[in-house]
Amino acid sequence: MTGFEPAAIAATAGITAAASGLTKIAVEIFKDTSGGVLDRLRSGIDEQTRTFIFQAFERYIGNYRYRHCQLKVLGMRQPVDLEEVYTSVRLLDSEGISAFESLEALEKAYREQRRRQSTDSREKAKPGVKLAKAEQYLMVLGSPGAGKSTFLRKMGLEALKGNKGGLKHRCIPVFIELKRLTKSNIDLKKLIVQEFETCNFPRAAEFTNRALRQGRLLILLDGLDEVPTDNLTNAIRTIQDFVDQHRTNRFIASCRIAAYRTSFRQFTDVAMADFDDIQIEQFISNWFSSPEDWQAKKAQTCWEVLQRPENKAAKELAQTPLLLTFLCLVYGRAQRFPENRAQLYGKALRILLEEWAADKGIMQAEIYDGLSTELEEVLLAEIACKGFIKDQLFFTQRELVDAIKNFLAGNLNAPQHFNGQVVLKNMLVQQGIFIERADDAYSFSHLTLQEYLTAQYIVDHQRIGQLVNDHLFDERWHEVFLLVPGLMRGGAEALLLQIEEKVHKQINTPKLKALLTWADQATANSASSYQPMTKRALAIFLTLALAFAWDFNIGLGLAYYHANALAWILERDRVRVRDHARILNLTQVLGSDITIPDRDFKTSLVLTRAFESLAIFRTASFDELEKHLLKLMLQFKTQSRSDESDHKAANDLFNLWCDTLQINPKVLALSEEEKVALSQYFYANTLMVKCKEAAVRVSPEVWAEIEERMITVRE
Repeated sequence: MTGFEPAAIAATAGITAAASGLTKIAVEIFKDTSGGVLDRLRSGIDEQTRTFIFQAFERYIGNYRYRHCQLKVLGMRQPVDLEEVYTSVRLLDSEGISAFESLEALEKAYREQRRRQSTDSREKAKPGVKLAKAEQYLMVLGSPGAGKSTFLRKMGLEALKGNKGGLKHRCIPVFIELKRLTKSNIDLKKLIVQEFETCNFPRAAEFTNRALRQGRLLILLDGLDEVPTDNLTNAIRTIQDFVDQHRTNRFIASCRIAAYRTSFRQFTDVAMADFDDIQIEQFISNWFSSPEDWQAKKAQTCWEVLQRPENKAAKELAQTPLLLTFLCLVYGRAQRFPENRAQLYGKALRILLEEWAADKGIMQAEIYDGLSTELEEVLLAEIACKGFIKDQLFFTQRELVDAIKNFLAGNLNAPQHFNGQVVLKNMLVQQGIFIERADDAYSFSHLTLQEYLTAQYIVDHQRIGQLVNDHLFDERWHEVFLLVPGLMRGGAEALLLQIEEKVHKQINTPKLKALLTWADQATANSASSYQPMTKRALAIFLTLALAFAWDFNIGLGLAYYHANALAWILERDRVRVRDHARILNLTQVLGSDITIPDRDFKTSLVLTRAFESLAIFRTASFDELEKHLLKLMLQFKTQSRSDESDHKAANDLFNLWCDTLQINPKVLALSEEEKVALSQYFYANTLMVKCKEAAVRVSPEVWAEIEERMITVRE
């Protein structure tokens, strides 16, 4: 027993039920004939003929599942069944497609949402099967890998199920790959007949004619953009004429958005919406659904890993089904995503540039005979980086065409005869690297790809110094910084040392220098087993958290937030570091309402033992602190209450903490500029540690020296 026998039995039962339903439709079609050899069927059909039709439909369903419902892409060793991994899609109608009418509107919407996708379309998107059920003529648009073909194949399966399916229309699906339309003489009816003939259907041509006349077919026309360019106009005209002639049938067609320039008269245009979190999680759950995967909780752990902040860029790729498939394949092989994210995103880029077209058997345009993938990557990197520097996410067609022309003209080894507009068109249609978001407003299909290409450009052109000097404290460049060391195969020491030098210049006032000096002296040779730089980071974090409890200033809050992040990443023992997260929660209670200072005393008593447990302060006496806290609490309870007394109690409490930690309260009275500088200091130090972890290669000696100098004053 394999454990899959029940599923196999259910599948066989499903085919039998579907074949039985289609046989009833066929009998109705035959009975509606007039004249000819099938006249006798009007009064009934003999059991032998019914059985013959039933067996033919069993073969038809089996052929449909085998040819159209076995997914094997991106080098998969074994195919997977479409229904096992299919995730319900959502479609945008014409209103949703044109929600943003200008480049300016797109830029504004992105900035306001602060998200890693250009639009938030979930509220406007509708369930795909619902639209397919409602619309007799449907044109499904989307970028490469968005799931258009998979959606059409799934709708065919739903039709095969009859009343048990999602469409509820009594029709027979016929799936036609339009890339087969390579000859000038296109005969769609003949292609449909061939689909029935493959399963030895009785009098397939005559049956097809009657089924078309009675409107009993669901014709699925997949990949209008995959028709060879020299035959496209002919194909469009033929399809339109065929639909006009057989208008009582149902039609669903698909096309890449960039290639769709001629609307079919009757068709309702809809577009594939990006996957949202619910769909991504469902897809992952479907993908890892075998008994072994369930036992290992692969789906759950994959989703949890993808949810982590450090994987937000990878999660953005997951909004596209093709790239989500790629991520599942990567995770399935190693139960993790590679530490080198640049390698991961580079592979995703190559999938869009060349592998997806190869998997689908689509002929690349002749233009790619002269423009290699490597050269195209260099071109894309230049466009990406120059746009990113200008904080430009969206481009006009003219901007892109001009960039392509300038690149080709300035490269001796680039083909000079290419037309920039033709190159752009083929990028849009065949690869989907760029997407037209609105009229004359284009962007990279994923922000992650623009960031990756920007990092590639910086490494290729040796712009590390410029990157650090101009963008170190700009969080918009955070992902680019993490990608650069993964592309520096010779070692990332130059990047790390330049970050360190830039970071050091942030500590440029007496108070900031005094704060770092105190942290070094207060934690040196303490009992904790934390590394020295971790102790220093923790000491400043904890002290800033206390200061923030009495001064709710956003600048101070950002500073202790980034100090906390640095302490967390420096110490990988999560059980121990969880202590300072608990302390953070406690300090947030302190001083939150000075009308109840008695609560602050109680919280301070708990904090006393929490601080002591970290053992990072060498000379602080928390037993003495506890005695003084109890004394202050008693004094407070015996005196009359007033606003003035409450303020005094809060100040006394803060000063008591400062005395215990042996830090001058004036050092914590930072100016707004100092708070910003300190926040940037810890942010950049944290980024430097992350860059070290993302690097292909780092000298142990160089990093040990950087760690020794971290969070210290350098003269």
